Amino acid sequence: MKISILDTTLRDGTQGESISFSLDDKLMIAEKLDELGIDYIEGGWPGSNPKDKEFFAQARNLKLKHAKLAAFGATRFAKNSVETDPNVAELLASETPVVSIFGKTWNLHVQRVLGITEDENLRLISETVSYLKRQGREVIYDAEHFFDGYEADAAFALRTLEAAKNAGADVLCLCDTNGGTLPMRLVEIVAEVRKRFDGVLGIHCHNDSEVAVANTVLAVDAGVTHVQGCMNGYGERCGNANLCSILPNLELKLGHTTVGLENLQKLTQIARSIADLANMPPRRDQPFVGASAFAHKGGVHVSAVLKYSGTYEHINPETVGNRQRVLLSDLSGRGNIDYKLKQHGLGEHLSDTARRELLQRMKLMEYEGYDFETAEGTFELLVRQAVHPDFHPFDIVSYEVSTKLQSSAAKLTGSDETVTTASVVLRVGDDVHSATATGHGPVNALDKCLRRCLASIYPAIANVRLTDYKVRVLDGRRGTESKVRVLVEWTDHRRSWTTVGISDNVIDASWKALVDALRLELIRLLEKDEQAESMIRDFSWGV
Repeated sequence: MKISILDTTLRDGTQGESISFSLDDKLMIAEKLDELGIDYIEGGWPGSNPKDKEFFAQARNLKLKHAKLAAFGATRFAKNSVETDPNVAELLASETPVVSIFGKTWNLHVQRVLGITEDENLRLISETVSYLKRQGREVIYDAEHFFDGYEADAAFALRTLEAAKNAGADVLCLCDTNGGTLPMRLVEIVAEVRKRFDGVLGIHCHNDSEVAVANTVLAVDAGVTHVQGCMNGYGERCGNANLCSILPNLELKLGHTTVGLENLQKLTQIARSIADLANMPPRRDQPFVGASAFAHKGGVHVSAVLKYSGTYEHINPETVGNRQRVLLSDLSGRGNIDYKLKQHGLGEHLSDTARRELLQRMKLMEYEGYDFETAEGTFELLVRQAVHPDFHPFDIVSYEVSTKLQSSAAKLTGSDETVTTASVVLRVGDDVHSATATGHGPVNALDKCLRRCLASIYPAIANVRLTDYKVRVLDGRRGTESKVRVLVEWTDHRRSWTTVGISDNVIDASWKALVDALRLELIRLLEKDEQAESMIRDFSWGV
């Protein structure tokens, strides 16, 4: 069965805490949602703010291939006629083919919020829907707080749906606006509404009880054919029903058609792109599209997955554009090591004895605080060093770093400014190389020195650059004496990798991660193993 999908990330999603899209962000997201195959894109409420109004003005230039844009608003105000209501006028001025309007379904809101009679509320609904239909719009009627309203006074809640239906609404969407309805009761109510109304029923759930996805999927099973939600579950309070879970559940588990199986393979990439535009870190544990959704850590699990992925994966990750990952930790078994060696094209380079030694070394390092789940570059370095025990691209003789307050600059600018200087001495073969540099902080200064020492011998080092830097305190109870873990992500413009350093000195931990990253790249250059190189992929996005 075809289930139509309305995405409200650009409207309801923006009401989530810390979510703020620029106008350009909204236009880009609309294009991505269209690429995914979403049927309706609710772009915002043009009557509520200038940005949403401007979005619809500029969205007329979008070349959407599939999706219809929808403007969102309320029924007319009680004091206005529908023809003179400013909110309704803005909806029409947006020139979208579809309009979503919400009306009050809960008599509590009619009496205490609007302060009107139930009959007056029914007229607001009927007249607004009828007027929009006469203007040639497809109308989606959102029955706000429907489930709470039904529990308070079922007869009145149903009368509001009748008012919208008789006025010509194309969709009657039942909204669990407070997100408090549990699945068992929601299914009973949806089934009762389905008996009473033909045509298209919709569902719009919030996640305040952590059941928005379940409620949405069960509503479809009870006869709903129009689904609303947000990418990544964004939305007010606890968020809206997460389309990143709803789409694959409906397509892969229940056999319905939403965006189509081919488009579903774009889901992970588009979900993460929208997270980037929202400036929100993607949830690693998010089902289907999260980096951890198909990640395996326990040795028993990995051993089974290597034999048959279905033992611990409910779907094929590639159907949603994700992929299987095997993590390395103190819980790892031989299967984890075997998997990672194969993944990096190094499966034939270590003997069984060397593999056992590598596993034990990793577990000891994990005990000391190293993290191989995220620092796969450090794991790769350990393997390649085991393969090439006599290769030492360089050895550290010494390094020094200092940071000083630039008092003269502080007096001129009225703010404190610091200058960081680093010095590094390396031995390459029988030669000693040294360099001194200033930088934007100690890591940048050390990075400059290290490159200057190595550049004339290993020119390819110039292609490697730092892209991310994270510090985590491992034992906060010791305060400033705590051991820290530094994770540094690198790229050579073809792939990315992450290295880790551990120390009770944050500069020393950063230095270790810095040195390991460049050592790894130099060992790769030494090998120039084209077969292995072709098997190496960019695994940094799963970090």
